[in-house]
Amino acid sequence: MARAVRSSVRARFATAVALAVALPLTLAACVSGNPASQDAPEQSGDAYSGEVEWWTINLQKNYGPDIQKMIDAYRSAHPDVTIKWVDVPGQDITTKLLASIASGNVPDAVNYTSATTGLFAGSMADLNKYFSAEELAAYAPGLAGPLVTKDGRRIAVPWYNGGTSLGFYNSDLLTSAGFSTAKPPKSYDDALALAKTYHQSSGKAATNFMAYSNVVQGNDIALLSEDRTKAAFNTAETVALLEKFKTSFDSGAIAPGSLGANQRELPQSLENRQIAFNPLATSSTLLNVEKNSPAVYKSIAVAPPVSGKSGKYYLPGQQVFGIPAKSGNQAAAAAWIKFVTSSEQQLALCKLVPIYPSTLKTLEDPFFTDISGSTPADQARKILRDTFGNSVDASLGSGNDEQLRELFDQQVRAFMSGTKSAQQALDAAETAWNSALAKGK
Repeated sequence: MARAVRSSVRARFATAVALAVALPLTLAACVSGNPASQDAPEQSGDAYSGEVEWWTINLQKNYGPDIQKMIDAYRSAHPDVTIKWVDVPGQDITTKLLASIASGNVPDAVNYTSATTGLFAGSMADLNKYFSAEELAAYAPGLAGPLVTKDGRRIAVPWYNGGTSLGFYNSDLLTSAGFSTAKPPKSYDDALALAKTYHQSSGKAATNFMAYSNVVQGNDIALLSEDRTKAAFNTAETVALLEKFKTSFDSGAIAPGSLGANQRELPQSLENRQIAFNPLATSSTLLNVEKNSPAVYKSIAVAPPVSGKSGKYYLPGQQVFGIPAKSGNQAAAAAWIKFVTSSEQQLALCKLVPIYPSTLKTLEDPFFTDISGSTPADQARKILRDTFGNSVDASLGSGNDEQLRELFDQQVRAFMSGTKSAQQALDAAETAWNSALAKGK
């Protein structure tokens, strides 16, 4: 596949995740409560007959023939099953699924994002009925684990993801700071120390990463209470973390543009050489550097992202499959999902699209193990593979993750700009979160 197409696909993946988490409040109110606890339609009970209406996100345009081959292969083995494939634009999936649930006319198997699991949890069937413990063990625990509700219901299984964050370092610029590609920062403190050293040696900003909600979470600080009803981040530990970043920001080691609301278009970037590194960047950042600044791209050293003491690497979200509770052909839907998410089918998809699987066995294939190149892109792929075992889905399961994170980040900006103290910012964020969470009940 041409590089341009692969790059655009990853960009669309990120866009789909971002757009799909928007909460259409009117429709959400229509499906509030716990529909999954109501009587489900009468089931055929046959795993290999009837029609399975299957919804995906943004695959038809570029991969229609490939997906159709997968469907044809399945039907060849199970001729009594019909797969009705419906591909939905990323920006429409949440609204379309909410509308279908509200009307009772639901798909049998649906692809949605883990950021919206809290929104749809009450409307999904419990997949523990259809997946054995052995079958579930095929998925990475850090990806499958968050898809279980507090009462033990499995509302989805993982499909694919865009990989964890990565650390990108301009080795040319960082020479003055004594940076070694063999010893990149491992912790957040390491990254702040490197930023200080670089700033002192060059007089320039070193990085643009900031203590937003993802960084707080990455430091192993819980954002939500265990029952997901209240904010949990307002602690002395979080105050200390914010103040640590404020010191770095005020010194000039962290770029002033890091407070920009659009984190995809910050004024100081690796591309324009106005920062020297980002220890917690999305993988798509490297594609942008390669496209817009080839000279900088050649000097980029790639490393695992920084992490907290747990050593966990957080995914910004993942694509998952669920079965609406009002589906009348759940057994057949489950059988189809098992096929689509099998290690073999995930490998085939990963060869088409620059994504990463949810099944452990897929990463054992030479496609992932035999990476001989030495370009930054090759380094990134190796690291994404190697960090997979410690990957955890960062989704909160609130049903409105994006809004909550933005409410938090707004208060961080207020603190960093000097209009509030760290404690005042956390108090305001806590109040905003608890209000939003209460409205979502």
